[in-house]
Amino acid sequence: MIPVLGQRYEVEIETMSKPKADYITDEYFELDLPVAPAVMVGDEVVVEGSDVSQFKVEEEVCRQLGLPPPKPEKKGLLKRLF
Repeated sequence: MIPVLGQRYEVEIETMSKPKADYITDEYFELDLPVAPAVMVGDEVVVEGSDVSQFKVEEEVCRQLGLPPPKPEKKGLLKRLF
């Protein structure tokens, strides 16, 4: 998901990945970051504690860049026909 968004929009992407135990320490909670797994775009938390769709993240990127929202991707049979 992340590489695709980096190619579509001129945005800086930072990915943090740590062992799960690192996210449940007192030091982590003192950072006032969202509960992992989480996705933040700028200072906005898109989702925390669960998975998120690429479309939802892309919507937030567009909103913060002042761009029109992306069009939902066609799925299933519609995608194959059109």
